[in-house]
Amino acid sequence: MKVDFQNSRTKENLMRAFAGESQARNRYTFAAEQAEEANLYVLSEIFKFTASQECAHAKVFYDHLTQLAGQTIKVDGTYPIDIADNLLDLLKMAHHNEMEEFEDAYPAFAKVAEEEGFLPVAASFRMIAEIEHSHAKRFQHMAQLVEQAQLFAAQGEEVWMCLNCGHLHRGRQVPEECPVCQHNRGYFVPLNMAPWTC
Repeated sequence: MKVDFQNSRTKENLMRAFAGESQARNRYTFAAEQAEEANLYVLSEIFKFTASQECAHAKVFYDHLTQLAGQTIKVDGTYPIDIADNLLDLLKMAHHNEMEEFEDAYPAFAKVAEEEGFLPVAASFRMIAEIEHSHAKRFQHMAQLVEQAQLFAAQGEEVWMCLNCGHLHRGRQVPEECPVCQHNRGYFVPLNMAPWTC
């Protein structure tokens, strides 16, 4: 049954999602800065890449609110405080939060939107939930690599790429610095995880 958007729970859920995505973007930006200070450029780039996608999600939710432009929506919500001294904890926190959006928040929001007759909004919640699942897997994978001391080492020979200059290194671990551009080992990533490789 179609509900008036002005009086819907969907408009509130959209604002909650917008706030959550905006906060996630900032949390990941802060984590990226922390990773860069630790000379872990590859982790910094993963946080920045994900932050950019969270911004895109926030815009999708915000655009669904266009007909309420100029108004103020009051909502309540709970949002995580992900502050940690080490990046492993930040990766695990990010994984946890992304799974909550995938498993709980966005499916529930989609259900409400569908019940209230806002099918395009329900579709956005469902599609973005799937993207959050891919974010969760990304953070979990990186956390496992850090935890197992395999961020820059592999059990067998691997091809690694320097994200600064593109140098390809073959071996079980990355060099302390890139022999081409002299950037530290924090710039290396397994080739299969490097962006835009063929």
